[in-house]
Amino acid sequence: MLAVQVKPEEEVVPLISSKKLFVFECLGCREVHYPVEEAAQFLGNLKEEVTGRATLDYLCNREFARAYIDEYADEIEEAQAVLVFSCGVGAQVISSLLEDKLVYTGCDTLYLHGFQGLTAKEFDCDQCGECYLNYTGGICPVALCSKHILNGPCGGSQDGKCEVDPDMTCAWQDIIDRLARRGQLHLLERLGAPKNWSVEPAS
Repeated sequence: MLAVQVKPEEEVVPLISSKKLFVFECLGCREVHYPVEEAAQFLGNLKEEVTGRATLDYLCNREFARAYIDEYADEIEEAQAVLVFSCGVGAQVISSLLEDKLVYTGCDTLYLHGFQGLTAKEFDCDQCGECYLNYTGGICPVALCSKHILNGPCGGSQDGKCEVDPDMTCAWQDIIDRLARRGQLHLLERLGAPKNWSVEPAS
């Protein structure tokens, strides 16, 4: 169970501007915290055409997500980008199932103390409070890179494997490969601002 907050519009709108959108909204963790009103306001302010919208519980469940993708296949195909309102887990699941589609998240995932039932760590989200998935093809460098590099790659990987752990795939190699497939390699030219570690549990 995770908590999210809606990203500032000025962070997301430039990425989706003038694109036809399909929207996923996950309400599975609303008992913990899902900002229903803020998300509705964000969506209500959109000037972009929305080809379709799917609202479901537990987007983190790949089988649920795949079933909805199949059900809304025509609307998703018509869209130029997919906007996901969920925690980082759900956004990564959708991005992995739609590898050739531009996928953006509208939320940041907030850290929760204590037992969470379904732990985010198992699904590669560190709940860092400042989600980078919009710039890394839906692959999280905070959770998946051994060095947590935000402006990678480090240059130390060999044959797509991490130099820290040779059994681990280099997250930045995966990021580059996916961005290349999506025609988004220009995102790597963006020098990200220093991370605000004060919103992360191990600041």
